[in-house]
Amino acid sequence: MRTEGPIKTRVEGGILEVTLDRPKANAIDLATSRIMGDVFKEFRDDDALRVAILRAEGDKFFCPGWDLKAAAGGDAVDGDYGVGGFGGLQELPHLNKPVIGAVNGICCGGGLELALSCDLILASSTASFALPEIRSGTVADAASIKLPKRIPYHVAMDLLLTGRWFDAEEAKHWGLLREICAPEELRDKAWELARLLASGPPLVYAAIKEVVREAEDMRFQDALNRVTRRQVAAVDRLYGSEDLLEGQNAFAEKRDPVWKGR
Repeated sequence: MRTEGPIKTRVEGGILEVTLDRPKANAIDLATSRIMGDVFKEFRDDDALRVAILRAEGDKFFCPGWDLKAAAGGDAVDGDYGVGGFGGLQELPHLNKPVIGAVNGICCGGGLELALSCDLILASSTASFALPEIRSGTVADAASIKLPKRIPYHVAMDLLLTGRWFDAEEAKHWGLLREICAPEELRDKAWELARLLASGPPLVYAAIKEVVREAEDMRFQDALNRVTRRQVAAVDRLYGSEDLLEGQNAFAEKRDPVWKGR
């Protein structure tokens, strides 16, 4: 368990909680990004871990993204962000486990792009969001790719072209959030959801995530053919697994399945 530095971790019952704790605003520099990449890579590769929670310390900031002070001090914007790209998640390959984002406070720029790298997002009722890069003469690169695929095109373009702020209610309206929580309940709600997912079938989760990734830029029939012909690695593993038989047997026997991840 990592207890020092800008990234804290907690492990309990197959769940990894990753806390960004870099006062004052939880901005991410190159060194922090590399640490996050190492943490999420370990999560990806550890069969005992099934679900991750990404949260931030404090009430005011989740993450404003790139640390401009570090950039002024010599961190190159095109420098080495580590194995997972910015924030450890954005470009981490083969991450076939669920990641829950628990967003409190200000979540903007690269911080919003980091949240968008999670599979499910919960937010505090006091959370606020923006992509303000336009105001500093740069582009929200990852958000420009992801956001028009997640929400209606014209809404995404409004947010990207104006850099305006929007609150948790609007974020939920457009489908970015699973749930809005009272600030004091956010962490507990994230753990409640994580425990639910941790009790589920890890091989099925892996297959879902891999199918979604591979199908993103494919025609429907091409993607479906790859799945049904077991040409997706995680699907092939699932269809030859003990867990598949366990799920079928548990259904027939009217009992809860016991997932082994093999």
